[in-house]
Amino acid sequence: MTTSTPDLSAFEHSDLDDEARRKEARDLGRPGRPFDRRSPFFFGLTGALGVAVAFLIARTVFDAGEVLSLVLLALFIAIGLDPAVVWLERRGLRRWMAVLVVILVLLGMVAAFAAAAVGPITREIQVLTHRIPTYVHDVKTGQGWVGHLAKKFHFNNQIKTFSPSKLISSSTVGGLVGAGKAIVSALTAVSVVTVLTVYFLAALPGIRKFGLRTVPLTRRPRVTALTDEIFSRVGGFVLGNLVTSVVSGVLTTVWLAIFGVSYAILLGLLVAILDLIPMVGSTIGGIIVSLVALSKGIPIAVATAAFYIAYRLIEDYLLTPRVMRHTVSISAGVTIVAVLIGGTLLGLIGAVIAIPVAAAIHLLLEEVTFPSLDKK
Repeated sequence: MTTSTPDLSAFEHSDLDDEARRKEARDLGRPGRPFDRRSPFFFGLTGALGVAVAFLIARTVFDAGEVLSLVLLALFIAIGLDPAVVWLERRGLRRWMAVLVVILVLLGMVAAFAAAAVGPITREIQVLTHRIPTYVHDVKTGQGWVGHLAKKFHFNNQIKTFSPSKLISSSTVGGLVGAGKAIVSALTAVSVVTVLTVYFLAALPGIRKFGLRTVPLTRRPRVTALTDEIFSRVGGFVLGNLVTSVVSGVLTTVWLAIFGVSYAILLGLLVAILDLIPMVGSTIGGIIVSLVALSKGIPIAVATAAFYIAYRLIEDYLLTPRVMRHTVSISAGVTIVAVLIGGTLLGLIGAVIAIPVAAAIHLLLEEVTFPSLDKK
């Protein structure tokens, strides 16, 4: 008895026919020639899309410029405080504990200054409130140093014609509303910068590591060394700024103590804190101290104002450039030009970060650009 094997060729031909029919049914045509990337249409379309994307990016940066400035300022402050955190870490503290200690020390200094200032400010406001009627009488009659000063600048005529109803006007109310908005905006900005600074200070190692991972592995050691040097120069800038602020506070205290002006130590601390703000900080401090010096007479107030003008020139053109040359390693001319350009472009925040940015650019030029250009 013989067994017959099934004929598989019929099944194979049937499957091939079905596959051919399916290909015919879904045949959508043969692909054409590749699109010519050099054609004017493709070139114009690509250029237009590039311009549109660049415009959207620029518009986004412009619209969010204020927020980005606050973020940049908070990151800069965090980098400046990082050396203190690292120092505490080397003493055995964990990162979060070191950050907490640094923040508590800063908040304690601010709270101590505020507590020391509340009493004198309250007493001076009470004294001024009691003396206002006397000052107004002296201005109207031309008596006393206030009256002579008002008579010299023709303020007494305006005081005589003054009426309380003039205070209640649309322009005055609008000015008060605008001042209130400015104060709320300033407080909001300070709160945002404070919160972001604490966050950046705690997460700075992770942020640095993430940024370095975007660099190719072959170039990562070089970029890491440059980044560490830039961070070091930012910390040097903060240290140098603290040195100039301490000098201004000590000189203010000594000057006021010599002439017997009240609250010399408190005013010296105020000037030291304000001097941390580039360009305008020492000027504001000088104006406040000169006004307080009026309590000892016009000659002492004028001498105090002259002292601050002289000190401002010495600080801007002699002290700050020399300190920054040793801590940030940039010349005096670069320091002055950087602060002027930064203040013009970004205002107060630009003036604060101008010197570290100039130091970073100088480092990249010296270590990357110039060696590349010097190669034959």
